[in-house]
Amino acid sequence: MSKYPGEDVWTGPLERPGGEECDVSEQADMMALRITQKQPAAEDIEFFELRHPDGADLPEFTAGAHLALRVPNGEIRKYSLCNDPEERDRYCIAVKREVGGRGGSVSLIDESRVGDEIMVEAPRNDFSLAPSPQYLFIAGGIGITPILSMIRHIRSRGEGRFKLYYLSRTPAMTAFLDELKQPEFRGMVTIHHDEGNPDNALDLWPVLEKPGAQHLYCCGPRGLMQAVRDMTGHWSTAKVHFEDFTPPGAMTKPEDKPFTVRLAKSGAAYEVPVGKTILEVLRDNGHVVPSSCESGTCGSCRTKLVAGEVDHRDLVLSDYEKPENIMVCVSRALGDEITIDV
Repeated sequence: MSKYPGEDVWTGPLERPGGEECDVSEQADMMALRITQKQPAAEDIEFFELRHPDGADLPEFTAGAHLALRVPNGEIRKYSLCNDPEERDRYCIAVKREVGGRGGSVSLIDESRVGDEIMVEAPRNDFSLAPSPQYLFIAGGIGITPILSMIRHIRSRGEGRFKLYYLSRTPAMTAFLDELKQPEFRGMVTIHHDEGNPDNALDLWPVLEKPGAQHLYCCGPRGLMQAVRDMTGHWSTAKVHFEDFTPPGAMTKPEDKPFTVRLAKSGAAYEVPVGKTILEVLRDNGHVVPSSCESGTCGSCRTKLVAGEVDHRDLVLSDYEKPENIMVCVSRALGDEITIDV
């Protein structure tokens, strides 16, 4: 399972399928790409096309991949690619303008212009498309971006069949709506608008009740993904994949309180304050912990739990794994202290 799209979130502190916002360490191997298109894709969503200034081919990417780029305010943010991986001459992203985020999407949308050059890392993929004769896609809002890349890949290769359920609030807030309503998608795409009313939400149980041969890919708000996770408990975990773009701060709960994380190998102990993750505290104190999405969906930061009770906030661990593991990018202690195998 994984995470990333186009909002101030990806997956942790990240901005994915259309604008996920995510803090990542400074990278030296970045390339300068030029913004060659910038136009509205929907209400509060902006489409960007990036090309090499000299017209050269770009590094290859696979369906579901994302870019890390430096936005005008200097921050590094991640956004899911939405174009066909067969295209080597451009990268396309759709970015949701998140006023309440960390500022990455606002900076990119408000401060960049066609012709500007921005620094970009080569694409990475934490939400890759598994070989399958059939796919089931569930996208919420800007979560359509990595899934759209997958659909374009499937159609250009002629490999596999798919069914897409695309959920959004209103038609005006639905990116790529005109494209997905074209006749060639008839019978393959269901678009549902709830008008912001939970009572109008699409009932996905008939879709998920009977597992089949297909792989399921879900990307969107955490509430949607949690609902899908709850309805697919009887599916093989190897066939259910998630990508998150929860806005920064959305994982914080009113009842959160500081706690101590103790490291079993060294005996060191650090306070984890409200609003900061175990992963961030470990980094601040010089510890290197594997991580990627930082939103509790990819499993990279899985850490052995030695002692203490955990408030699990990930979408990776099964119930039988939770007593002995913790995702340090999102989960917190229920008590005053936990001990982890670091």
